[in-house]
Amino acid sequence: MAKYIVLHDFTDLEDGDKVYRKDKPYPRPANKKVSKKRLDELSTSKNKIGVPLIKEVEEENEEQE
Repeated sequence: MAKYIVLHDFTDLEDGDKVYRKDKPYPRPANKKVSKKRLDELSTSKNKIGVPLIKEVEEENEEQE
């Protein structure tokens, strides 16, 4: 699953009014199932606030020696 980071503080009305803070991961917990439609809504301006609230981040490839 892709990883996302919060761009602006917001309350997720579809996640029990959970508050998400800027620069923190979305969703919580990280293994929570979120629909593609919801991810699209939150990552574009097509939401109630009118600005992107999350963005996809590159997963770090950590090599273990």
